[in-house]
Amino acid sequence: MNILILGSGGREHALAWAALQNPKCDKLIVAPGNAGIAQIAECASLDILDGGAVAEFASENAIDFVVVGPEAPLAAGVADRLREAGLSVFGPSAAAARLEASKSFTKEICDACNAPTAAYGHFTDADAAKAHIRAGAAPVVVKADGLAGGKGVIIAETIDEACAAVDDMFGGAFGGAGAEVVIEEFMTGEEASFFVLVDGDTCLPLGTAQDHKRVGDGDTGPNTGGMGAYSPAPVMTDAVTQKALDEIVRPCMAEMVKRGTPYQGVLFVGLMIENGQPRLVEYNARFGDPECQVLMLRLGAQALDLVQACAEGRLDQAQVNWADDHALTVVLAADGYPGDYVKGSEIKGLDKLPEDSFHVMFHAGTTEKDGKITATGGRVLAATARGATLQEARDRAYSMVDAVDWPEGFCRRDIGWRAL
Repeated sequence: MNILILGSGGREHALAWAALQNPKCDKLIVAPGNAGIAQIAECASLDILDGGAVAEFASENAIDFVVVGPEAPLAAGVADRLREAGLSVFGPSAAAARLEASKSFTKEICDACNAPTAAYGHFTDADAAKAHIRAGAAPVVVKADGLAGGKGVIIAETIDEACAAVDDMFGGAFGGAGAEVVIEEFMTGEEASFFVLVDGDTCLPLGTAQDHKRVGDGDTGPNTGGMGAYSPAPVMTDAVTQKALDEIVRPCMAEMVKRGTPYQGVLFVGLMIENGQPRLVEYNARFGDPECQVLMLRLGAQALDLVQACAEGRLDQAQVNWADDHALTVVLAADGYPGDYVKGSEIKGLDKLPEDSFHVMFHAGTTEKDGKITATGGRVLAATARGATLQEARDRAYSMVDAVDWPEGFCRRDIGWRAL
């Protein structure tokens, strides 16, 4: 079949790589793609936020199946527009994607079905938000209500820092995403990512991972979109996984059905786990990045069968077959990220890296010009490896990192430290 993947990051490179392992994939187009994706698939210049343009492109290119990678097209209703055009689509409707597009909406859903999550307040006014903060204790979490590219969450260590974060958000630091804020209690414990395929009624656990959000070794410095990840997550024991399904995921998905907005796609369930009890940190309406990279390397060809079953409402007949293996990915980012960084530096040595089912260098923010690969984003590459043990996967990933010649880039050297 002919497949179209929307997006340009490491997540979409991983989805493309996995789709190509499956003999069902005849033709693969990724829009807009990046330099790494261009080496394995056709890339197309397309405005992926314009549902009409995407539907027209799919029709002209005889596309059978569309996979929506990032959150912005989902929130913009692109999946809805494609379904109206009669296409098979992996990705939730705009109404269901509100679980990611609005933090306060997720809290409302949790309240309705008693799903365990952090205590919170939702504010449209800076003074009211700061009064709420001053009435409580630090640390406290300040979140922009809308989509902020993974950057709209401030863990404030002091009351003053939290109030400053509120002023920044209402002052436009995150654009329209910060027009409303959610103030949450700071949850302690260990964080994990749980991925569940949902087709309305059926919830099929897909896998677990842990990512490293902070920019520096030892989980120091500002939050980023993710500096590395590994799978599976040891903290997600069978008991914790079952609790998360029974107490959080299934009740919330049933509430979405009750409201006439059933969820269909992958649900990223961000959890905080303390003493064996999971609480919801957030939902995302798509695969996490860089967690997608480790999941796809472990799933391989079956990933396409599973997302297709999800899109077609056949999850009750699907099964995930996990090998007893581990995967780990290390993100190489441009110096200065997540703050200001310089674009356009050349990356050398990529052509000498191993490319097999145990080693893949996924591209995120890259472009090719005159035969040279250059960095165009903050998070640029994801050195991803698989092994019989997490240590073996880690050693393989860092050997790839060390083979890359890119003085203008950096990475964390401790990915996987919690588990190891």
